[in-house]
Amino acid sequence: MALKRIIINEAGEQQHIELKEVDGERRFTIVIGAYEAEMIERRVKKIASARPLTHDLIVSAVSEMGGELRDIVISELREHTYYAKLRVFLSGEMIEIDSRPSDAIAVAVAAEVPVYVADDVLEAACREE
Repeated sequence: MALKRIIINEAGEQQHIELKEVDGERRFTIVIGAYEAEMIERRVKKIASARPLTHDLIVSAVSEMGGELRDIVISELREHTYYAKLRVFLSGEMIEIDSRPSDAIAVAVAAEVPVYVADDVLEAACREE
């Protein structure tokens, strides 16, 4: 999936990001918090920060512990709530770490790793749009 756009609503706390299939036409929107939207937008626009931000810290911690962040997966849609996993390769095995999609996407943008969406989640999300 590709991050298609970030919709900033300066009057409210809920922001939106739109994800689109890289080699397809399906797309859907996820509601995220203002902080996560700002962090994603800063990364996309390549705005430097004097100190590491939270999502940079996660990427650094994984690396310093000998892991490799491979990708993130939006793995589930349950009762209009999305669930995601950070997929880290460590000591010869793939470890999946539970995450909010907004944080997972911010980490993926910081680490420049792919964003995937489970097929059943993508189909259900497209029906809800």
